[in-house]
Amino acid sequence: MIALHKLNGFEVVVNAELLEMVEAHGTETVLHLTTGNRIVVKESVADVIAKTVAYRQSANAGAEARRDSLCHSPLSQ
Repeated sequence: MIALHKLNGFEVVVNAELLEMVEAHGTETVLHLTTGNRIVVKESVADVIAKTVAYRQSANAGAEARRDSLCHSPLSQ
């Protein structure tokens, strides 16, 4: 999940896995979700991309840590 801000300043948390497309429209950014919904946010396209990449890196690191702990557990020996 990534935290962004709607045009009215309210924070919205978006499931980054549902992002299909991100469009720049002047100072606004439009997020197109796989659900068909659209969300307009203040953050730039670059900011949305950076937050999405950081989220995915974090999610992947967590998955790798869980996998490694399962591989080295007493049950796997």
